[in-house]
Amino acid sequence: MLKRLVLLGCGLLGAAVLRAQPAPSALEVANLREDVRGLVQRVGDLSLRVEQLERENRELRGAASSASAVSYATTEQLASAVAELNRTIRAAAADTKSDTLQQVAVQMEKLARQTNAALDSISKGAAASAPVTFSDNYAKEGTSYTVVRGDTLAGIAKKTGAKAQDIINANKITDPSRIQVGQTLFIPGGK
Repeated sequence: MLKRLVLLGCGLLGAAVLRAQPAPSALEVANLREDVRGLVQRVGDLSLRVEQLERENRELRGAASSASAVSYATTEQLASAVAELNRTIRAAAADTKSDTLQQVAVQMEKLARQTNAALDSISKGAAASAPVTFSDNYAKEGTSYTVVRGDTLAGIAKKTGAKAQDIINANKITDPSRIQVGQTLFIPGGK
C-alpha cells in the first residue's frame, strides 16, 4: 500500500514537473526514471522494515503478556520458605545428634561390658591363683582408727604401734593398697 502511494506521488510529481517546464530531454527523463526507481526501491526496503518491526512488536507483546502471567514471590513468602528450611535443618541436626548419642551410648555400654568382663576375669584369676586366708593370731583387744587422706597400711601400723599383718588379719583386708579415706579399721593391740 505504501509502495503504491509513493509511486502515485512520484508519478504526480513527475507530471507536475513536466507540465511546469518545457519538454524535458531524454537524459532528464532517464534521470527522473532512475530517481523514481531508486525511490521505489527505498520505499520497498522501508515497507519490509516496517513489516519486520510490526512482527517484532507482536512477538514482544506476546512475550510481555506471557511474562505478566508469571508470578513472583513476595518477601513474606521468601521469609517463610527460609524459616521452613531452617526448621528442617534444625530437625535434621537434632535427629543426627540423637542418632550419634545413641550410637555412642551403645558403644559405651559395649565397652563397659567388656571392661567388666575383663575385670571379672582378672579378679577370678587372682582369686583362683592365691586364695586369701586370714589368721586369728592377733590381739583381740585394741582400738579403732579412721583412715585419712595419705594413709597407707604401713603408715597406720607405724602410727599405732601395731603390726601391719595383724591389721590385715583383724579387718580381713584382701588388698592392702585399697584402704579408703573414712574407712574405720580395728587396730589390734594398738594405742
